[in-house]
Amino acid sequence: MCEEHPSGTGHGVGRRAVFLTGAATALTLGGVDFASAADGDRARDGRETRTVRGTLPPGAPDFVHLPVEVPDGVREIKVSYTYDRPAVPAGTAGNALDIGIFDERGTELGGRGFRGWSGGARTEFFLRADDATPGYLPGPVRAGTWHIALGPYTVAPRGLPYEITVTLTYGTPGAAVRPVYPPERAKGRGRAWYRGDCHLHSWHSDGRRTPAEIAALARAAGLDFINSSEHNTHSAHAHWAGTAGDDLLVLLGEEITTRNGHVVAIGTDPGTFVDWRYRARDNRFGRFARQIRRAGGLVVPAHPHATCIGCNWKFGFGEADAVEVWNGPWTPDDEVALADWDGMLVASVREGRDGRDWIPAMGSSDAHRDPDAVGLPQTVVLADDLTREAVLDGIRAGRSYVAESAGVSLAFTASGGRGEHVGIGERLRVDDDTPVAVRLEVEGAPRCTVRFVTDQGVLHTGAPLPVSGSGVLEWRTTPSYAAYVRAELRHETAAGPLPGALAGFTNPIFLGRR
Repeated sequence: MCEEHPSGTGHGVGRRAVFLTGAATALTLGGVDFASAADGDRARDGRETRTVRGTLPPGAPDFVHLPVEVPDGVREIKVSYTYDRPAVPAGTAGNALDIGIFDERGTELGGRGFRGWSGGARTEFFLRADDATPGYLPGPVRAGTWHIALGPYTVAPRGLPYEITVTLTYGTPGAAVRPVYPPERAKGRGRAWYRGDCHLHSWHSDGRRTPAEIAALARAAGLDFINSSEHNTHSAHAHWAGTAGDDLLVLLGEEITTRNGHVVAIGTDPGTFVDWRYRARDNRFGRFARQIRRAGGLVVPAHPHATCIGCNWKFGFGEADAVEVWNGPWTPDDEVALADWDGMLVASVREGRDGRDWIPAMGSSDAHRDPDAVGLPQTVVLADDLTREAVLDGIRAGRSYVAESAGVSLAFTASGGRGEHVGIGERLRVDDDTPVAVRLEVEGAPRCTVRFVTDQGVLHTGAPLPVSGSGVLEWRTTPSYAAYVRAELRHETAAGPLPGALAGFTNPIFLGRR
């Protein structure tokens, strides 16, 4: 049972019962009532404040809703909160409490009531018609039952005591803000290779950079496009227009941060919000994956083998348009993700299956703050032009490779004996016994080693590239020997049998008529 002890000025506040709503993963507390307060109880500055205290027990539901009765005439709502963080034994999770808010339209999953989320990144926020804290949506503060949403990410063994303070400011609301979104086209080079980073965080979630600072870093990293991907909010969508330009395409999306893994929505329609309040056992992910695609975006599971609580991907890959194999600086988590993705490629070429039934790989920085490097790594996409539609088509088709920086360039092709010629993400349709020549041209990778990986594993490894970083590696095979070939570019390793960190890798080229 969650103990709740509201207190504050005015009437209508007292000890309330706690009751469950809907699924067992949601809990609604007793409400905070401003609506019954007499005009005389309001402070001279036109503000009213209520404070609620309580304790969430270990094993609390994923989400806890605190109803707030908002009367007419409110100009601004402000919420602040604190909670205890006692020391816990090593290996035991301490307290971490996320927060957000839903307006009078309700908390229904996928509904229209969402007004913002800051997770654990902020201790207070405000909303009004003309402005809002980053992570939250400006708009009118209408009368009705609002809900403060708490997310007890982890709870210590002795529980999670919290205190929430709600302040309403009365008066004439400011003029509503009309959102302006970035254009869906930048000045491209026609059909060409374009570099992008599709997983980035600003101060609209738990990042520390402004959109303008991120855009400047993207340009400095040699990127052509980026994707807005804040945790569980689309509030940043209306703040990118001033940073985009002929040289930088800004796609809009979200990182849907569930308790069973994170998924990046890439290139959705402006203003698209995707709910995150479910686990794999709830069988809800497919509904929201379809919503992302209806909004024109791609569904991309992020860092699927990350070890942070709730980060490991548990929804399966049946709805994925691509998968983020490389996330930030190369780590053992990425090595596992790469091996897992390679296993999915092997499954896609089994007897009797369609060879296009495969999931392309991507890489993104997941940069939040200094010293996180924007564009480490980056996905390099062959697109018909620098537009939202063309870039997403290239990613979806797997016409891409991943590089650690703009200094690394790869050209990967396969050709048959009669002049057939294909590139990354394509199929060379020749008979199983036809000799095939595979060729990789590299620039910007001094002393790196090239490996050709197939459904049998690593079948060819070249000598280290010269200090110039440029080189060409060729290999001959047949479709019967290798159903697909992909290239890896690895740094030198100091010692031991493990391969060095990646400098780049390609999506596969498939071989054979199947």
